[in-house]
Amino acid sequence: MSAAASPNPVPELPHVVIVGAGFGGLYAARALRHAPVRVTLLDRRNHHLFQALLYQVATAGLNPSDIAYPIRRVFRDQPNVTVLLGEARAIDVARRRVLLADGEVGYDHLIVATGATHSYFGRDEWATHAPGLKSVEDALDIRRRVLLAYEAAERAPDGSDRREWLTFVVVGAGPTGVELAGALGELSRHALVRDFRRIDPSQARILLLEGGDRVLPSYPPALSQKARIQLAGLGVEVRTGARVTGIDEHGVLLGDERIAARTMIWAAGVAASPLARTLNAPLDRAGRVQVNPDLTVPGRAEVFVIGDLAAVEQDGKLLPGNAPVAIQQARHTAANIERAIRQEAPLPFRYEDPGMLATIGRAAAVGVVGGVQLSGLIAWLAWLAVHLLKIIGFRNRLLVLVSWAWAYIRWERGARLITGDHAPPATSAPAATPAIAVGSGPGSPTAGGAAPAGAAEPVGPVAPGTPGAAPAPGPSVAAAPTVPAAGAGPAPPSTS
Repeated sequence: MSAAASPNPVPELPHVVIVGAGFGGLYAARALRHAPVRVTLLDRRNHHLFQALLYQVATAGLNPSDIAYPIRRVFRDQPNVTVLLGEARAIDVARRRVLLADGEVGYDHLIVATGATHSYFGRDEWATHAPGLKSVEDALDIRRRVLLAYEAAERAPDGSDRREWLTFVVVGAGPTGVELAGALGELSRHALVRDFRRIDPSQARILLLEGGDRVLPSYPPALSQKARIQLAGLGVEVRTGARVTGIDEHGVLLGDERIAARTMIWAAGVAASPLARTLNAPLDRAGRVQVNPDLTVPGRAEVFVIGDLAAVEQDGKLLPGNAPVAIQQARHTAANIERAIRQEAPLPFRYEDPGMLATIGRAAAVGVVGGVQLSGLIAWLAWLAVHLLKIIGFRNRLLVLVSWAWAYIRWERGARLITGDHAPPATSAPAATPAIAVGSGPGSPTAGGAAPAGAAEPVGPVAPGTPGAAPAPGPSVAAAPTVPAAGAGPAPPSTS
C-alpha cells in the first residue's frame, strides 16, 4: 500500500513562523532546536545584523561584514529550520497567514519580531539631510557623508565654507547619539589628524543636541554627568534643552538659532515596525503591540510579539527595546510554544535585568551592572566583553577583537572607504535657503534621544497621523501640527 493511501498517515509537525531575524527571531529559532516543530524564519535580508555596533561602521571603525552574519549559516546544522528571504507585508490572523510581497506562508504559531524603524515625528523630509542608523546601508551612507565632509573641507576656498563642512551635528543623546558623537570625536582628533594638508581635522566641531536636561536619560543622573564629561574630553560640544525645529542641507534650526553644518545624523527617535498595525491588536502611542503577560496578542493565543515591537510593562515601567529583553522574550516564547503543543498553560514573562552599558570612546564608558554603577576604563572593558559575546560567529568576533586592538594601539580606523555613487562635494558656499517653518511650544510633539536596537533605548512615538499613533512628549524635537509633513506616512513594513 502506498504512503498516500495509508489509513494512519504520520501527522505533520506544528509549523512555527518567525518574522524577523534580529536577536528576538534568531534566539527564538535557536531555542526551538529540539522542539517537535517545523520552523520557518522569514527576513527581507539574508543576514543577521548586530545593530549596537553599526555606529562603528558609520565612523569607519569596522567593516559591515564584521557585524553581520548570513542567517542560513547560523542554521546550517539545525534541520528543523527553513530560512526564507521575503518581505512580510501584513498578517492575516483570521486565516493564519503571513502575507508576503510575492506570496503567503501559513502558520500554527507565529512570532513577530520585526523591530523598529526611524521616526522623524511627522517631518520625514528631514531624513534626506539627517539619516538615521538602523541598517548597513544607513551606516555606509553616514560613513560616506562624514568622510566626504573632510574631503570637501580640504578643497573649500574660504573659512566659512570650510567651517560648515567641519561641523557635525548629532540629534539625540541616547546611547546611539552618545556613541556616535564620541566616535566622531575620536575620528577627528586622532585617526584623521595627520592625513590632510590644508585643514586641521582636530578643529572639527561636533555637536550633540538633546532636548532633555541630560544625556543618556535612561541612565542614573550621576552616570549621565560622567558621560558628558567624557564626551567633552573628546571635543564633543553637548547642548541640552536644545529643541530642533528644522533641518535642511545647510544645518539645523533651534528656534531662531541656526547651526550651519553639512553633516547631520539622526539619533532622536524610532517607531515600531508598521507590520504591527496589521495584527488588529491594541497599540500604544509608539505603535507597539500591547501584549498579554505571556507575550501573546490579545485574543490570539497562537500569535506572539517580542522585542522592540512589544509594549511590555514590568513593575510599572515599560521594558526597553534592547537585545537582552528580546533574547529573554525569545527563549520564553519558545518555551511557551512547547507548552502549548503539550496542551499546558502558558507562563507569564518576567525580565531579569543584566544591566546596561554605553561607550563614549577609548577607555571611556558608563554603565550599570548588577546594580553597581561603572564608569571609565572598567565600564569600557565590560562593554567590550559584552558586545564581543553577542557577535554571531567566531570569525566575526576575532575580526572585531583585532580591529579594536589595532585601533587602541595605533588610533587607526581601517574602514575609511568612500563607497557608492557620489559627485565631488561642492565647495563654494551656496545661496541661503529658507529655514523649515516648524513651530514649537506647549503641546508640540517632541522626541528625546534614543538608542539602537541592541542597546538600552526606549522606542519613540510614530509620526503624527500614522494609524494607532498619538502625539507624545519628548525632549529633542519640536514638530509643528500646523505644517504638513512632507512625505509623512507609514514606512513600508519590514521583516528585519
